[in-house]
Amino acid sequence: MGDERIERDSMGEVRVPAAAQWGAQTQRAVENFPISGRRMPRALVRALGLVKAAAARVNADLGLLDGDVAAAIAGAADEVAAGARDDQFPIDVFQTGSGTSSNMNANEVIARLAGQALGRPVHPNDDVNMSQSSNDVVPTAIHVAATLEVRERLLPALGHLASAIAAQAARHDHVVKTGRTHLMDAMPLRLGQELGGWRAQVEAAAARLEDALKRTRELAIGGTAVGTGVNAPPAFGTAVAAALAARTGAPFVSAPDKFQHMAAQDAAVELSGQLKALACALMKIANDLRWMNSGPVAGLGEIELPALQPGSSIMPGKVNPVVPEAVCMVAAQVIGNDVAITVAGQSGSFQLNVMLPLIADNLLESIEILANGARLLADRAIAGFTVRERDVAASLERNPILVTALNRVIGYDLGAKIAKRAYAERRALLDVAREMTDLSAEQLEALLDPRRLTEGGLPE
Repeated sequence: MGDERIERDSMGEVRVPAAAQWGAQTQRAVENFPISGRRMPRALVRALGLVKAAAARVNADLGLLDGDVAAAIAGAADEVAAGARDDQFPIDVFQTGSGTSSNMNANEVIARLAGQALGRPVHPNDDVNMSQSSNDVVPTAIHVAATLEVRERLLPALGHLASAIAAQAARHDHVVKTGRTHLMDAMPLRLGQELGGWRAQVEAAAARLEDALKRTRELAIGGTAVGTGVNAPPAFGTAVAAALAARTGAPFVSAPDKFQHMAAQDAAVELSGQLKALACALMKIANDLRWMNSGPVAGLGEIELPALQPGSSIMPGKVNPVVPEAVCMVAAQVIGNDVAITVAGQSGSFQLNVMLPLIADNLLESIEILANGARLLADRAIAGFTVRERDVAASLERNPILVTALNRVIGYDLGAKIAKRAYAERRALLDVAREMTDLSAEQLEALLDPRRLTEGGLPE
């Protein structure tokens, strides 16, 4: 008994650890859902704190809550938002589908902290949850958390990655290399052009994420139980959204139709889809790096990634492309998370989606690992790779597909014969073309100049 205390809720008494700041409903959820051991993500706890602080201040402004109580609640909620009370949020991700357990966890912790500051009880439902319901708070917290994480972490990480790619593209734009389609030799391009494609992918992904945030900035708060706003003043939702916008700098607004954002999670599904598209882009870039680094003797061997750790427990001297491999695993996880979010997004029955905690956990994990993976790829793979220019040039010289540049002069059929012979005899294409055409050496050198071929257009 010395390590426990008795708390009460509408269902009766519950034993709670004496040192815990939470109350009866949180304790019931801890006991009811011993499933994964995974707690709700820090970003969602932060968002719950921000929402509760804003709600308390608005309730006071509207004359519904005494100023000293509102100040105590807001102060405690600010502690939650800042991460000072993360150990007081013990509930498993796999819990009641509305997230009521996590909302009440926030209400109970904030009420107890506020009561300690005031020296008198603060009620988790009547005071902290005033003008709210779990059904509008949790969808609001998901939108707030996802919007802030994308703005504060993911978009800056993508900007950092795009800058790292652009720097290497400019540094190595003079390098002309063999292009590849179907993993087979194709017409040449400059390394700067190849990397420029990667940069454009990253920037396009960032633009799509920015567009998706136009929907996640709409908040359900004020809809209360089913979207009608029962027990909340008409101005409450708009005022809370404005307070959150002022606090965070993100352009949050009250959702024009709160029924949509409570009954469905379409904005979260859309954002997850854009995270999946980004994952596909990062996997493509990471796999290109792996191929270009392959070897160093029997692979393409075009670049050397930074050597970060020994690559084998049995083969001395082996070094593996560990960062691109890790980023590929991040991408695979994000794609899997998107599948879970898609299924969860379909789980809105009438006025409420009942997989909100799952959506929150998967969406926020995807944002976090993509942000970390993008920075890792930039700093430990792209920024430090070197180019094996002599090997790249030697490979390009033997590329029989360069004969494509002669098509308009000698025709496709003769070009195919030249290419096949050059490949069969392992000779430079230029030497074989001299023997099989009437073109002068000067004409052939001009037509087959790899640098010129990277600039497009017709042969002169």
